[in-house]
Amino acid sequence: MNSPVNRTILLLDIERYSDRDDVEQAFLRRMLYDIADQTLDAAGIGSDRRLRADRGDSVMELIDANAPVSVLLRTLLTEVPVQLRKTNRMASSSAQIRLRAVLATGYVAIDAHEGWVGSDLNHACRLLDAKLLRVALRERPDDFALCVSDSVHQGIVRHGHPGIRPEDFSHIAPESKNGRLSAWLYGPVPSTGPEHSGAEPKPTVAPGNGTTPAADGSAEPRFPASTQIMGDQYGIAGGTNHGDLNISVGRRPRKDQR
Repeated sequence: MNSPVNRTILLLDIERYSDRDDVEQAFLRRMLYDIADQTLDAAGIGSDRRLRADRGDSVMELIDANAPVSVLLRTLLTEVPVQLRKTNRMASSSAQIRLRAVLATGYVAIDAHEGWVGSDLNHACRLLDAKLLRVALRERPDDFALCVSDSVHQGIVRHGHPGIRPEDFSHIAPESKNGRLSAWLYGPVPSTGPEHSGAEPKPTVAPGNGTTPAADGSAEPRFPASTQIMGDQYGIAGGTNHGDLNISVGRRPRKDQR
């Protein structure tokens, strides 16, 4: 296994993908790739600065840490909704595409089987599959729900870079099988009810100390450690189930290979 390197992690997932037939799934995958490519190109991140893993109903991007995260986040907030509106205006009701997204940073290693290994990546995958983010998407009229990791919030969002308003992000603590997670949701927290929201007040601890308040007022790690990589539902030795992490990694395919 190669040594872990710092990367920006972007995950994009299609809502209700498994409910569609094969023809619709093929169309949705093309649209997902197009939206991902156009968004990253608009952020100035070419195929030579990223690796992609294909999970069927979602894609994962490992992006060069030198690519400005503020530019990428601003582009996600503006470009993805535009691309979704343009795509869905021309699509039938059965081919509408709605996306959940997670933007995070952390250390990731690539093993001998071309799989991606890292607890920061596992944390991002659990955020992507969190019930809270799914409920948030169902309540969004713009077909897009995004959350960012604590590291992205601390390093980028809270500083109010151009086009990024800190007040538009709310701290959330959704449940996962490994306990509560910690992240920041763009837009309103779902109003479905406490059993879905998992929202907590914004942390009052000093920025950068690596903790956020737990429900009982105690401090808990900002990034829950996960040593159960192989065979973990969100681990790297993936299968074909929705929660598994596909290990197919490579550069962006040429147009004649899509």
